[in-house]
Amino acid sequence: MKNDLTRRAFLTGTAVTAGLTLAAAPVAPAQDAPPRFQKGVSPWPICMNVSTIRPANVKTKIDATAKAGWDAIELWITDLEAHEKDGGSLKDLGKEIVDRGMFVPNIIGLWECMPMDDDAFKKSLEATRERMRRSAEVGSHFVAAIPAPDGPDFDAKTATARYRELMRIGREDYNIKVAFEFVGFMKSVNRLGQASGIAMDTDDREACLIADTFHMFRGGSGFNGLKHIQGDFIADFHWNDVKDEVPREQQGDEHRVYPGDGVLPLGQALRDLKAIGYKRTLSLEIFKKEYWAMDPYEVAVTGLAKMVECVAKSGV
Repeated sequence: MKNDLTRRAFLTGTAVTAGLTLAAAPVAPAQDAPPRFQKGVSPWPICMNVSTIRPANVKTKIDATAKAGWDAIELWITDLEAHEKDGGSLKDLGKEIVDRGMFVPNIIGLWECMPMDDDAFKKSLEATRERMRRSAEVGSHFVAAIPAPDGPDFDAKTATARYRELMRIGREDYNIKVAFEFVGFMKSVNRLGQASGIAMDTDDREACLIADTFHMFRGGSGFNGLKHIQGDFIADFHWNDVKDEVPREQQGDEHRVYPGDGVLPLGQALRDLKAIGYKRTLSLEIFKKEYWAMDPYEVAVTGLAKMVECVAKSGV
């Protein structure tokens, strides 16, 4: 009997001790909620692609974008080249952008960087490296590689090898990621599926795309394919709309309009992006001469309001 009581007391004591230990153990804090932007309206940073406010110089573009309240600014390589030509420091420019409360997600980009001919590709690398250097110095996370020249000799297997090599150079020599951008009116790579295949076939974990609502429409991809990829496969998403006044096959960059002013299924696209875990920028990219003739700040204010309204209406 005594042994049974002793055993029972031991078990009871152990249970109490365990309970006290569990009660005293620190509870893991709840995981932080994902960040939101534009006063909580958007789960993604809202970015100005400066094609929308040409032809101002880069300092004016930065000033207008910052004053209007954007989260990020997507510059073009021509902005960086002109700034350096005028004696400016790209590192100082990058610091100014950060000091103004923004960041640079991507630079457009690496032009003529994928010749199919081996000798032509080797010759192109000098200019490509300079563009990578400039993009890295301003603090950009990515630089876009456009599959051009857009000639009849385009070969997907060769393009895959080119993109793989560009990623290696960017990563090892400049600490910048290279994203593959498809263009809806090009003959070579104009669809989401084509671009995804090339990126995936590099067998590189950092392979990723620059997507664009206009190019998805213009190339005929449509938008349902977004549900079949992971969010981090997209480096940056160019955002815009189109009207249905011109046949799809005849539309060019000049036909882009503000989000919500056209017919694209942007709300569903945003809901799909949220579902696949996309966390990077939505970047307004428009090419309107009438906007270029306006004050850049006025365009920046209107563009931001259109972007925020588009996101708010989607319910994300």
